[in-house]
Amino acid sequence: MNNAVRNSARLFGAGLRALLVLTVVCGVIYPLVVTGIAQAAFNGKANGSEVTQNGKTVGSELLGQRYDKGKDGKGNPIPDLRYFQPRPSAGLGSNKTNDVNTQYDLQVSGATNQGATNTDLIAAVKERKQWVADTYGVPQSQVPADAVTSSGSGLDPDISPAYAKLQVNRVAKENHLDRAKVERLVEDTTEGRVLGFMGEPRVNVLKLNMGLRELTK
Repeated sequence: MNNAVRNSARLFGAGLRALLVLTVVCGVIYPLVVTGIAQAAFNGKANGSEVTQNGKTVGSELLGQRYDKGKDGKGNPIPDLRYFQPRPSAGLGSNKTNDVNTQYDLQVSGATNQGATNTDLIAAVKERKQWVADTYGVPQSQVPADAVTSSGSGLDPDISPAYAKLQVNRVAKENHLDRAKVERLVEDTTEGRVLGFMGEPRVNVLKLNMGLRELTK
């Protein structure tokens, strides 16, 4: 009986020591080492790829955001046309406006999972296409796909060069800027394919609008 108790106590003690050691190694030392390496070697990425301008954090280069000047009578955001506008955000979850994520809300990101034959998606695309065509004074045939559809995450920070160029005239007019300067800003902000062959050329809207603010000083 005494041997059984001693064996049980020994096993219990060994298990407890293993638990304490693994807790310290995996729960304290490892996270601290990984965090330290990340902060030292990849400080910007580890802290959310924040972007600052004039000493103030203005957003993240990985997450899209809206540029509005208030809301209309129904509570819908009114785009501020002095700035380049991002692609639509229409992900999971809901807000007070219309049961989809139109606010680039990080807590309800995701795709709508609506197929190409979904009547709600078709109606939304038609409405957006009409708005873009009327707002920027172009035929609907020239409206690029990313101007009227959201990304898989609903938080895409980039737009296509085509959508950025489509907005040049309006942005230049609203800010009383020379059109050539705004065109050059779009060209300078445009990023090519990753490693020359992956993905598509893109323009980060936050960086584009940061450059615009510098032009309007």
